[in-house]
Amino acid sequence: MKHTMNYTRVAAIALVVLCLGLSACDKPKNNPPAEPATFVEQHGQLAVQGTNLVDKNGEILVLRGVSFGWHVWFSKFYTKETVAWLNSDWKANIVRAAIGVEPDNAYLQNPELAKTSLYNVVDGAIENGQYVIIDWHAHYIHTEEAKAFFTQVATKYKDVPNVIYEIFNEPWDDMPWADVKAYSIEVIKTIRAIDAKNIILVGNPHWDQDVNVVADDPITGYDNLMYTLHFYAATHKQELRDKGNYALSKGLPIFVSECAGMEATGDGPVNMTEWNAWLKWMADRNLSWAAWSLSSKTETCSMIVADDQPGDTPAPLSNWKESDLKEWGKIVRAELRSYGL
Repeated sequence: MKHTMNYTRVAAIALVVLCLGLSACDKPKNNPPAEPATFVEQHGQLAVQGTNLVDKNGEILVLRGVSFGWHVWFSKFYTKETVAWLNSDWKANIVRAAIGVEPDNAYLQNPELAKTSLYNVVDGAIENGQYVIIDWHAHYIHTEEAKAFFTQVATKYKDVPNVIYEIFNEPWDDMPWADVKAYSIEVIKTIRAIDAKNIILVGNPHWDQDVNVVADDPITGYDNLMYTLHFYAATHKQELRDKGNYALSKGLPIFVSECAGMEATGDGPVNMTEWNAWLKWMADRNLSWAAWSLSSKTETCSMIVADDQPGDTPAPLSNWKESDLKEWGKIVRAELRSYGL
């Protein structure tokens, strides 16, 4: 008949349509690719094993980055944008917030400026997946003030793996280790009552150069402690590296939380021979370091062009061009970028 339907043909067409529909439903959706893990997401909670800093997988980890200058004079750089630029452009996997304690308008006189500056840097580092040192940047012992400070910051950041506590920047020249040790135990006890895991950096006399003395009488009873060694390559040479070698041979974990290539005054020419000797010494021993300093003063160790003299034009606070960086800033940036994150 003229209008008779070919049921076999219709059924076949319907089956094809059904299959096409099912296969379309089964196709994976075009989800955006996952963002790569940040540095802290990759390495997680840090710990100390022997003399080594290790990550969540127990693998040796070396941190390299930049210390901000004293917040009391350079708080303008204590911004999330500056931290982000150090991460993305300089490839700094750690930054250090140097919270000044004793000078006029520093923590003892103006704790609010100190905490605002600190939290900007720490929160910025957390957002960017960097590690960050909270540095009690003092030269003298202030036990009760330090305990109050670290109670606040440890309570705020106790569950954050990014955070490292540095409880005494540089004890003064003639301060005995016994006094620094007693102070350190009090502050460590305070932090550990709140934060059981995060790394604590302990200072030592003679501006963090007496690690050999500490190695013969270290603090016991606490995990995840490291001891700071500071050097300025034009002043501190093989004699200080020998002290470091002795401390490491005795099992003392070392973290170089402040270093630079010029004289200990922060001025004078960069000694590239000694700076390179220190870089090799640290690399051979898997030692982490932060270079001093992100600041804009008329001195060699300041990384950003100076703006502390009449008529100086300030550099931006991030997104620096080559012309915004002083010699030392260019040296440190190039060194950090050679490793990548």
